[in-house]
Amino acid sequence: MNRFLAVAAALALAGTAHAAGNVEAGKSKAAQVCAACHGPEGNKPTAPENPILAGQHQDYLEKALKDYKAGKRSNAIMKGFAATLSSQDMEDLAAWFASQKSNLHFQR
Repeated sequence: MNRFLAVAAALALAGTAHAAGNVEAGKSKAAQVCAACHGPEGNKPTAPENPILAGQHQDYLEKALKDYKAGKRSNAIMKGFAATLSSQDMEDLAAWFASQKSNLHFQR
């Protein structure tokens, strides 16, 4: 029984670590996919309609990407980009942008 609990705990922790996303992988993917419209760190959009992604909540960013891919959010450009992303890519991108300092609010 103790062995079963140890395996169950290990699997639960592994799932939690995976869900966090990999910041460095997100940085690399952002440079390939996102930087042209949102800026390298997500702070300098190239057009007013492109949102600042830096400092946004990680879970919000991940859900937004999944919604673009599923067609629940409507934007032709984002739908096209999101269609090429795996779930891991979305987690990684969300982790990267969430880890960046935002120009939207005062930084202490």
